[in-house]
Amino acid sequence: MSQMTPGKLITLEGIDGAGKSTHLLWLENLLEGMGKNIVATHEPGGTPLGERLRALLLDSSQTMHPETEALLMFAARREHLDKLILPALIKGEWVISDRFTDASFAYQGGGRGLSEDKLDGLEHWVQGEFQPDLTFYFDVTSELGRERLNNRGDGVESIDRFEKEKGEFFDRVRESYLKRARKFSHRIHIIDSSQSLKSIRLKLKDIILTIC
Repeated sequence: MSQMTPGKLITLEGIDGAGKSTHLLWLENLLEGMGKNIVATHEPGGTPLGERLRALLLDSSQTMHPETEALLMFAARREHLDKLILPALIKGEWVISDRFTDASFAYQGGGRGLSEDKLDGLEHWVQGEFQPDLTFYFDVTSELGRERLNNRGDGVESIDRFEKEKGEFFDRVRESYLKRARKFSHRIHIIDSSQSLKSIRLKLKDIILTIC
């Protein structure tokens, strides 16, 4: 799968409660102000089939084998690439996605304990050598992430299958994210999400300008 497209893909990563959604909206406005045509999306999901898979994956009443979970994530991603991401990039649009493949290595790898070799195989099968142009990893401790989730005020019923996991799960997810960020430091920028919004946005803008 070729990376030669006129548009760019920016992905936002982090554990639940890291603030990705807030920063995605700000980045969308920033880039639109720079004259870019923006497509904002998320994973799992982003397409009609992907949203149906998302509902299954996030349903807190569901239990599933970790490999089933990983396969469904990559199935949704294959559709996401084919139906939304690649067509947008070919048209010269900039895509901002709340999560992408790094999340599978963190959640299904670090969190669920799937081997990196299996995830590498799925990644290569689904997307070949295709990678985001830029990834922001918003880093917070599992304690701060949980506190933010508890304070968001939209009710216990909204807690999904991942959000109900215990702190140890998110500790493993975070460590996997940090390991991946060190491995792909040319692409993944670690953002201390415990800082003020002003400080975070200044750093985001400085990094964005390097690819504009």
